[in-house]
Amino acid sequence: MFETERIRADFAILKSGVIYLDSAATSLTPEPVLDAVLEYYRDYNANIGRGLHRLTRRATQEYEEARSKVARFIGAEPQELVFTKNTTEGINLVASGLGSGLGSGLGLGSRGLKKGDKVVVSLLEHHSNLLPWIRAKSRFEVDLEVVKPEPEAEPESEPKAAGEEAGKAGGKAAGEAGGGEKECRLKISDFERVIDERTKVVAVTQVSNALGSVLPVKEIARLCKENGALLLVDAAQSVPHFPLNVKELGCDFLAFSGHKMLGPTGTGGLFVRQEILEEGEREGKGVGGLEPLTVGGGAVEDASFLDYRLKAGCEKFESGTQNIAGALGLGAAVEYLEKVGMKKVKAREERLAKQLLKGLQELEEEERSNVEIYGYRNGSGTAAAGERIGTVSFNLKGTSPDEVASRLDREASIAVRSGHHCCIPLMKHLGLGAEGTVRASVYLYNTEEEVEKFLEAVESAF
Repeated sequence: MFETERIRADFAILKSGVIYLDSAATSLTPEPVLDAVLEYYRDYNANIGRGLHRLTRRATQEYEEARSKVARFIGAEPQELVFTKNTTEGINLVASGLGSGLGSGLGLGSRGLKKGDKVVVSLLEHHSNLLPWIRAKSRFEVDLEVVKPEPEAEPESEPKAAGEEAGKAGGKAAGEAGGGEKECRLKISDFERVIDERTKVVAVTQVSNALGSVLPVKEIARLCKENGALLLVDAAQSVPHFPLNVKELGCDFLAFSGHKMLGPTGTGGLFVRQEILEEGEREGKGVGGLEPLTVGGGAVEDASFLDYRLKAGCEKFESGTQNIAGALGLGAAVEYLEKVGMKKVKAREERLAKQLLKGLQELEEEERSNVEIYGYRNGSGTAAAGERIGTVSFNLKGTSPDEVASRLDREASIAVRSGHHCCIPLMKHLGLGAEGTVRASVYLYNTEEEVEKFLEAVESAF
């Protein structure tokens, strides 16, 4: 049984009456997470890995225990998890580090990414999994290829009169995407057309932050293995919402953010496969198969005025004083989600997602409707079928997304997101431009009543 009211009691913001449907941007923070952060500052505020007094010993122990909790949550070993400030930092670490630090044992050659190599991303990527690779394209002279849906063939039909055909063409607004284009559904066959033996890195989101679409990552991992490519997964929108195991996925890197999974802002994690961490250790430099973005205190075993030797494992990526309180809060967030049960979280969200999507579809199908939905929509709303999670993008024709979001907030105390969702290329593909869409997203603390109020507000206000 899913105890919604007990869960909601842990989120003080909900007591204000707001209907929070913006968890895809950032989730709310439960009391146990706030308690963990406050306890650190109040009871044992000290640096980690520095000194021998009781406060620093406890801080170090709690920090490493948090690492173990978060690693276990995604099916990784503690030494494979790097604490980061967000998904963006994790992806940048990989994109920059692969360009210079990757050893020959990983198949990229001692120079890492080099001229003529190919990096593959998808149409659905957040800027954080696109811009770092555009920069890598410039820095390392690699080719960047984007996976897009294969255009569906037009069904054969009886010839129509010229006037009828012209009227049909004239009825479509400039820049308006067609039905198939609005879905932007990526299938494994789309990746099979692009990934080949020249591909060295595939960087792909597991769930689209703009459309809620779930991509076939396990099958993509198989393609990568067959072609000797490394796979990076942007899991910012998947880790919070359904059970995930990096070993079962078969990825080499996986990045996520704490603030989308009940944790504090400025926290996140990067999974780096153990073999990659060990690659450079065999070179004797301690660099590993991936160069750190920054070097400094806490990351070295030895140093002189001419050289240094970095620590082994994930510690070399965490130079300087870390966000200790944030890491402890992220560990507490993981404990909270595990206590609820991720299978229960997934099932709960599937019910809410189905209600949300079905309700918007019914509004879209009404006569003279101005509702337009984007993303794959067969009505199920389930991640289990490899389709989508409880994140839905839509527009109301004739009203800007910002105006829709503002009115929902002002008139119904409903919080949604409007804009391009850091996916400008995707929005352009949809024919929308930077104005983007309105996005509603559910999480474990939402209720059927809230979804119904949202649908009523959309119907009555517009």
